[in-house]
Amino acid sequence: MVLVVVFGAALLLAVLLSGLAARTVLSTSFLFLIGGVLVSDGFLGLIHITPDSEIVSVTADLALFAVLFTDGMHVSLPKLRAGWRNPARALGLGMPLAFVFMALVTHFLVGLDWTTSFLVGAVLAPTDPVFASAIVGRKEVPAKLRQLLNVESGINDGLALPVVLMLIAAAGPTADSAEASASTIALELLLGLVFGVVLPLLVNRLVRFWLLGAEPKLQPLLPLATGIILYATCHLTHANPYLAAFSAGAALAHVSPEAKASFEPLGEALAELAKFAALLVFGALLTPQLFGDLSFGGYVAVVLAIVLIRPASLLISLLGAGVISRKEKLVAAWFGPKGFASVVYGLLVLQSGIPQAEEAFTLVAVCIAFSIIAHSSTDVPIARAFDVDELIGIPDKDQSAAVPSEESPLDTRA
Repeated sequence: MVLVVVFGAALLLAVLLSGLAARTVLSTSFLFLIGGVLVSDGFLGLIHITPDSEIVSVTADLALFAVLFTDGMHVSLPKLRAGWRNPARALGLGMPLAFVFMALVTHFLVGLDWTTSFLVGAVLAPTDPVFASAIVGRKEVPAKLRQLLNVESGINDGLALPVVLMLIAAAGPTADSAEASASTIALELLLGLVFGVVLPLLVNRLVRFWLLGAEPKLQPLLPLATGIILYATCHLTHANPYLAAFSAGAALAHVSPEAKASFEPLGEALAELAKFAALLVFGALLTPQLFGDLSFGGYVAVVLAIVLIRPASLLISLLGAGVISRKEKLVAAWFGPKGFASVVYGLLVLQSGIPQAEEAFTLVAVCIAFSIIAHSSTDVPIARAFDVDELIGIPDKDQSAAVPSEESPLDTRA
């Protein structure tokens, strides 16, 4: 119950400071992260949470699913068909480059064996622009840039998972499990994609059946019910829930724009709550002992992962991409934050019991913490470089009398 009180207090403070956060480098995500740190065993000792606590994996899993489901709704399939090249470059070349570069840095600077080093690279390969929402959540920011970051983050979570699972199997005591995992993982990915596309289509057909129909005030619950069924189905069948969530959001927005419009305020609020809860719980894991366990080489690897590996990998993948400006390339290269996917995959590594699992998790956890701070505190200043005068619907003080913009989405400042 102490955790609930802390969450409520952090939520109240975040809401009260959200207007200031929308105009400055202050981050509401950072408030929840710090809140978790302060009440953990390393400081006040009000709550006791360890990496193997069920609440850690559950909150991170739910937050990632909710964020991907709502992110998928922002993907326009017609626009994606017209501008698929840049996301394809980022996923097909940028992501593998970041994976390999991170593995090399981990092996030579941290001293992990090659299999575990590549495992760390796979865990940290996914990006999560929920921590850069002032960039991806505003229509004033160029559409090509928003689409690139949104599609990349929505798909690379699902692409990284099979690699993570196969490397965990390869790092384990038997090699037979790696062979068995390859076919199993491929099936899980396929099932996730199928469930994510088919379930919204079925629900849409049911809604259009002449005997059925949702009352206007209950319409926002229709996509919510779809998401709940999808989440439970994926976990019951071991289908990939993250690929399913993103594809379901995109499919639902495509076949039923009215359902997307009615659900958007509720969906954004639920995704924010899930994200904040996961950040609070993750913050409770960031004890002084965890930071003390990371070597100097590990800290160098963390800095390189954020300021060099991701930017260089994406810039290389976008070489020759003339449809996106140099400024947009630089912004896309910087905003590769590590988020909930890396938390979930890092916990999988820790709970796998493989050799060097604790060392790998420590490196991943510190990298995620540094990334959250770096990226969620720079999104607003960089967004202003695109002349975004009204961030997330909250005008500056000297514009308070102005007429609000046509699009005024819920506060998703991270």
